[in-house]
Amino acid sequence: MIIRDIDTDAAAAHEMFQSFEGMEGLPVSAPAAPKRLSIDAFARSVYPGVLVALTIALAADWLASHYKAPVMLFALLFGMTFHFLHEEGRCIAGIEFASKAVLRTGVALLGARITVEQIIALGPVPVAMVVAGVATTLLVGLGLARLLGLSREFGVLSGGSVGICGASAALAIASVLPKTKESERDVILAVVVVTTLSTIAMILYPMLVAAIGLDHQRAGLFLGGTIHDVAQVVGAGYMISQKTGDIATYVKLLRVAMLLPVVAIIAFVLSRGRGGQPGAKAPMPMFLFGFAALVALNSLGFLPKPVVDGAGEVSRWCLVVAIAALGMKTSFKALIAAGWRPVAVMGLETLWIAGLVLAVVEFAT
Repeated sequence: MIIRDIDTDAAAAHEMFQSFEGMEGLPVSAPAAPKRLSIDAFARSVYPGVLVALTIALAADWLASHYKAPVMLFALLFGMTFHFLHEEGRCIAGIEFASKAVLRTGVALLGARITVEQIIALGPVPVAMVVAGVATTLLVGLGLARLLGLSREFGVLSGGSVGICGASAALAIASVLPKTKESERDVILAVVVVTTLSTIAMILYPMLVAAIGLDHQRAGLFLGGTIHDVAQVVGAGYMISQKTGDIATYVKLLRVAMLLPVVAIIAFVLSRGRGGQPGAKAPMPMFLFGFAALVALNSLGFLPKPVVDGAGEVSRWCLVVAIAALGMKTSFKALIAAGWRPVAVMGLETLWIAGLVLAVVEFAT
């Protein structure tokens, strides 16, 4: 009977997870002191929503493996069909937990896949190409969003997801952006569109590199530098050859490594823009430190291969569960109301980074 109000009162659940964001180093909307819950009460409050998100993730993974389609897209669409669970009832707290804590855990564990040695082995040109691609795609996203009357937040969100690593980057960047009425809808839009574009690129880009006569190394640079999601990069690269797949994967992981500085810079810029308050600190989320720590540990050889593989698998499942939870927080009606402009922005960003990387591959390697 002690936890009855938490299970049934939607306002209390949302308030609890505003205080949770403060624990992650993010600014909270209200200065009220967070309510303390016992571990048992907390677990009881979140397990219904987390269980639903996990069930959706399992179903999405099964269908993705059988039909060779993006698991993120299945998780999103299935989650959106259960939107009613986030409107009222016992699942709200768990859905909020999955879309925040589980999400940040998955992003942090991505760091276990990257080493400094992998980055250095690529040489200066691919590193410069990746940095330029990410930076300019973010700027293009901001410019297009302003041109088409969309928010700056969506410009950053879309540019980061296209430039870095698709759905994972969209989720990481969204965690430090201001929370508004449209923010969760924008995240879902970015994930849906970037996943669709990444799947199209996985099919078309191998045919493109064959048509223009790129060798295996340059093909790997192009695929790794342009395709949005890691899974699609791997699929497209090894579709051509082992060498192409290896190079494409390393380049893609370099783009994933850009998550840390990009999200940190966004958080710092946002903190500087909060009215110029004296002593204001950058709201640095804790998961970024976890990401950096895992990169360092893996680079120093402290993480054996089974641990790296295990962290990668746990990260994948965390992100799929988080995507399912985000889907439950968004309705089809809200997505339709957004119109064609977000799709146009992300399509043009995709063309931009593809053209930039192709120019570097053709003329600088």
